[in-house]
Amino acid sequence: MRKTALTACAVLMSPALFAAPQRDAASLQQQLEALEARVAALEANDRRLREQADAANASAKAARDELAALQASATAVAVPEPPPAAAATGASANANAFNPAISVILNGSYSTHSKNPDDYVRAGFPVVGEGGPSPRGFSLGESELSFAANIDEKFYGQLTLTAESEHGEDHIGVEEAFIDTTALPEGFNLRLGRFYSDIGYLNSHHAHTDSFFDRPLPYQAFLGNQYGDDGAQLRWLAPTDLYLEVGSEIFRGEHFPSAGAAHGGAGVKTLFAHAGGDVGTENSWLAGVSVLKSSAKGAEDGFSGDSTLYIADATWKWAPQGNFKDGGVTVRGEYFSDHRDGVWNAPPDDGTPLAWRGARRGAYLEGVYRFNRTWDLGYRVDKLWADRQGPFASAFDPYRNTLELAWHNSEFSLLRLQFSRDEPTADTTDNALTLQYQVSLGAHGAHKF
Repeated sequence: MRKTALTACAVLMSPALFAAPQRDAASLQQQLEALEARVAALEANDRRLREQADAANASAKAARDELAALQASATAVAVPEPPPAAAATGASANANAFNPAISVILNGSYSTHSKNPDDYVRAGFPVVGEGGPSPRGFSLGESELSFAANIDEKFYGQLTLTAESEHGEDHIGVEEAFIDTTALPEGFNLRLGRFYSDIGYLNSHHAHTDSFFDRPLPYQAFLGNQYGDDGAQLRWLAPTDLYLEVGSEIFRGEHFPSAGAAHGGAGVKTLFAHAGGDVGTENSWLAGVSVLKSSAKGAEDGFSGDSTLYIADATWKWAPQGNFKDGGVTVRGEYFSDHRDGVWNAPPDDGTPLAWRGARRGAYLEGVYRFNRTWDLGYRVDKLWADRQGPFASAFDPYRNTLELAWHNSEFSLLRLQFSRDEPTADTTDNALTLQYQVSLGAHGAHKF
């Protein structure tokens, strides 16, 4: 009986004994499958992370390649004028930082005139400096050879030589030769040497950056085309989002509208201010006011005394998405007011000076539409208002209309066709047609706004 009971108990307990290992095996199997699933998920996540890292590395490499290409292009196209202080400080790490960038601008033209340029006379305004019409036929024009480089961590230097032909004779001259500071605090910059004044808009720009073959009439009449001299300039750039720059200059006073290096070799003083900014992403503007005060002793137009020239300028640019290289419109104008207080001696000096007191004015307005990277079309109207009294009194006010069409094969070459109708006197009209070529070789300074 006891044996039977034990047997029965054993029989009843046997399923439980076998069930426990079976349950443990199933649980272990489930845990194993869960672990395998987690491992698979981790491996998939690892593969995804590696793919993302590979994509990021490829994107970074492409960005580095593009940056390197842009830097190489910038080195070939634009040398900062002058470079910012930070760039000058960091340039010591570059083995080529202090090697001068060399650029050459070749500029030539062929012009026809309905009136002989040698007989050109402008009512109320004697022709001075390079302020007359271009010569007939082929002309080399004014070509440039420029050297520019960081001198050290505190200075930058530039030398620009010009080569031109006049009346069959070749001339080499120093257009600019100056140094700039690059490490003055509080946004100040000092320039010393020979350079173009920052008065107005066009005056500080080299002629090859202009949208037209020649300078507007006010520049020809009041500045002999462009004013530059030996002197010093101090500029201050405000630390604001709005571009604001003010400055002052003192020059020797050897060149028109001054002469004779009066006041101990400091015969010209200037004061200027420029402000500008963006309106949205497609519009930008720049405006300025300037004053040039000079003392002359026998200037090229026969004037001796004190003169003050006031200039107001404004520029507006529009471009799709802000990229002017691909197209856009530029509208620019400048207004000049020239005040004289002195005497005039007819050359040669005959000892009978005439009083010269009065004011003359001039202005121009131009618009240029750039269709694309290759073509642009421009129109300009410029006018002078003569003084009604004094040595050059005139009841007629000269004016001119100009139309230009330019083809840019690249940033380094262009061909320009220009037609102008100039009426310098009441009974004179000069119709001029000019074909101009212009090319740039080497690393050339970036153009201003």
